[in-house]
Amino acid sequence: QHGPVFTIFALGKRFTFVTEEEGTEAFFKSEDLNFEQAVQQAVKNAVSVPAEAFYQNHGNLYSMMKGKMSPSNLHMFSGTLCKELHEHMANLGMEGTGDLNDLVRHVMYPAVVNTLFGKGICPTSPSEIKEFEEHFQKYDEDFEYASQMPECFLRNWSKSKKWLLKLFEKVVLDAERTNPSETASKTLLQHLLDSLQGKHLAPNYGLLMLWAAQANAVPVAFWTLAFILSNPAIYKKVTEDLASVFGKAGKDKLEVSEEDLKKIPFIKWCTLEAIRLRSPGAITKKVINPIRIKNFTIPAGDMLMLSPYWLHRNPKYFPDPEMFKPDRWKEANLEKNAFLDSFVAFGGGKHQCPGRWFAIMEIQLLVVLFLYKYEFVLLDAVPKESPLHLVGTQQPMAQLQVRYKCRE
Repeated sequence: QHGPVFTIFALGKRFTFVTEEEGTEAFFKSEDLNFEQAVQQAVKNAVSVPAEAFYQNHGNLYSMMKGKMSPSNLHMFSGTLCKELHEHMANLGMEGTGDLNDLVRHVMYPAVVNTLFGKGICPTSPSEIKEFEEHFQKYDEDFEYASQMPECFLRNWSKSKKWLLKLFEKVVLDAERTNPSETASKTLLQHLLDSLQGKHLAPNYGLLMLWAAQANAVPVAFWTLAFILSNPAIYKKVTEDLASVFGKAGKDKLEVSEEDLKKIPFIKWCTLEAIRLRSPGAITKKVINPIRIKNFTIPAGDMLMLSPYWLHRNPKYFPDPEMFKPDRWKEANLEKNAFLDSFVAFGGGKHQCPGRWFAIMEIQLLVVLFLYKYEFVLLDAVPKESPLHLVGTQQPMAQLQVRYKCRE
C-alpha cells in the first residue's frame, strides 16, 4: 500500500519499514545498522538495565546462552524437562475442559522455569503461583508498550514489574547460595550469574531471561496444538507417528529423548509452521549511518523495521501462505539446523535468538506428551490472532475451549 520503503512517525521517533528483498538483505547484513542500539531503550524501560551495563554484558551473555543452548547441548535439558512436564500435566487430571492456552501455560510455565532456573527457585507450587501468574501476565501483556513509553503512563504494569524484580532478588540469592562449583550441574540462571558484570543487576537480567523463555514459547505451543487439532488429517498423522515410535497410547511417564524427537520430524514441521504463521509483526535495528535501499536513503537515527509477518506471507517464498502446511518444511535442512529461506522468526545474521533450538524442542516435547496422553476435542473455532502487538508471537484474540480425556 505504501510502497517498498515507507516511514511512520510514532512516539517522537521515525520507524522506517522495508518490505522487499533488498531491504531484507540490508537489514541482516549491513554494517550501517545496529541491533544493540535499537533495543537498549526497550531493555532499560522493561527491566531497568542502563544502556552502559547492557553494552558491557550483551556480547558475553549472548555467547554464553548460544553455547549452553546449542543443538549439541539440548540433551542436558531434555530429560529434566520431560520429567517436569509429566509432573505438571498430572495436575490436569484424567479428563476435563478448559481454555487450551491456559492448559498449556499451567504445564509449560512451571516445567520450563524449573528446568532453566532450578527447582524451588521460582514460584511454581500451586499456592504461590496465582499471585506470580497475575503479575507476570500483566507484565507480559504490556511489555511492548512499556518498552517504548515512560513507566508513569502504565501504573499497573509498573506495579507488576516492581513486584517481579523484588521476587527476583530472592530468586538470585537462592541461585547463588546453591551455585555448585561443578559446571555441568549449574542451571542456566547460575551460568548467567557467573557471566554477569555488575551483580546488582542480576534480578533485572533474571526477569529478562524469564520473559524471553516464556513470552513466545507458550503462545507458539498453543498455536501448534490448535492448528494440529483443527486439521483432522494432520491430527491423524501426528497420532499415527506417535504410536509408531512410542507404541499405543496410555504409557504413564513416557520418557522422550532427543533421539525420539528426531524420529518424528513431522511434529517439528508443525511447530515451525505455527511459528511462521504467528511470528512477530516487526523486528528492528537502528540506522547508525545513512543507508541506501532501493532508491531511498534512510537517515541515521531511524529505526529500521522488518516484518517477519509479511515476509512469511510472501507467496514467492511460501506458496499458499495462509495455509497451515507442515510438509513445506521437508525442504528445510533441519539436520544441519537451517530453516527455509526467508524464514526470519528468530531474527537473522549474527543476532538470531540464542534460545531458538531449546524453544523448538520444549514445544515439540509438550505437543508429544499432550497428544500421546490425551484425546482432545475442540469446543470452539480456532481464534484469530490479535492485531494489538508488533513484537513477539501473535497472541490469540479469544479463548479456545477444549475437552480432553486420557487415551484408552
